[in-house]
Parts: sequence; structure tokens; C-alpha cells
Amino acid sequence: MKQLLLALALISTAFAYGQSDRYADAMKKNLSMFDSVKTTLDFQNLSAAFERIGDAEKTQWLPYYYAGLALSTAGWQDEKLDKDVNAEKIKALCDKADEIATDNADKAEILTMRNMAFTQQMIVDPQSRWMTYGQQAGQALQKGMQLNPDNPRLYYLQGMSIFGTPEQFGGGKANAKPIFEKAVELYKKEQPKPLYPHWGQQQAEQKLAECQ
Repeated sequence: MKQLLLALALISTAFAYGQSDRYADAMKKNLSMFDSVKTTLDFQNLSAAFERIGDAEKTQWLPYYYAGLALSTAGWQDEKLDKDVNAEKIKALCDKADEIATDNADKAEILTMRNMAFTQQMIVDPQSRWMTYGQQAGQALQKGMQLNPDNPRLYYLQGMSIFGTPEQFGGGKANAKPIFEKAVELYKKEQPKPLYPHWGQQQAEQKLAECQ
């Protein structure tokens, strides 16, 4: 009986390792495509590929996060894309990720996606949508900073929001500069983890240079 239990344990361990190995390989393959995809359809297909990984794994939040990041990237670069439809899909992916993530740092990371979704909806008509989507975008960042005050992407996104806000409303380069400085400082301290997000450092450094 002991030999049977040991054999079953070894088989279970090998199966789990194989599943984890396949997951990592699939994620690395899709992550490498971020550097080569260009069109909106490419990003939508990449998002769908990440979502399929998440649906298959059922216990990993990162596939849904990257599915949202792919759609967010499409939303920034395609002026003709329906921002509301795109943002609602991103938020649905965030919901899937949130159901799985338990660590505060992970949940803070997901809030960067929510911020970008709300921001994309806000910029459709900033004047009429600021009080709804603009406020929600800011609240996502504040909640994320409470969960993990060391996440540099939260400060980068906050800096971008302030940078793009008119000076008479508290925005502009001078007000954005200390936020970008904070973001760059945190990027330099961040310890990379396999498959985890690390985007934004180059953009934060570029924006900080523009604020000098």
C-alpha cells in the first residue's frame, strides 16, 4: 500500500510539474509577441490567446492581466476603436483575475488595468465623462497604492494623468515631475519575478525628461 501511495504521489507531482511547465512556456511565448504585434486585430488575438490560457489553468491570474494589457495597448494606439466596448472587456478580464488573485501586490497590479480601462472611457469625452470615468480611474490608482505603495506602474499612470491635465486644474509638467521621479525610483528598486509585469520604466524615464 505504501508503495502504491508513493507511486501515486510521484505521478501527481510529475503531472503538476508538467502542467506548470506548459503554462510557463505558453506564457513566455505570448509575452514575446508583445514586441512584434502591431495591429488592433493582432492585439485582440493576443488577448484571446492569453484568456484561453487563463481559462485552461483556472488558478492563474496573470493570463487575464496580460489579456487586458493587450487590449489596453490596442485602445491607446487605435483612435477608431470603440473605447467603451474595449474597456468593458478589459474590466471583465480584471474581474476574472481578481477572483483568483489573493495577494495585495497582485491585486494592486490588476488595478493598473482598471485605471487604464476607465481612462480610455474618459478620454472619449473628457469634459462630460471626467466626473464618472475620470474619478474611477483615480480611485483605482489610490486603492492600488494602498494595497502596494511600491508598485511603480501605479505612479507612472498617475504621473501620466497629471501630465495630461491642464495646469489650471492641478496638472502640467511641474506637478507631474515628482510623481514620475517616484515611479522611476521604484522601477530601479523593483525585483523582477518570472512572468510578472515590468512594463513602463522606459516611458516613465522619458516623461520625467520631458518635465525637466
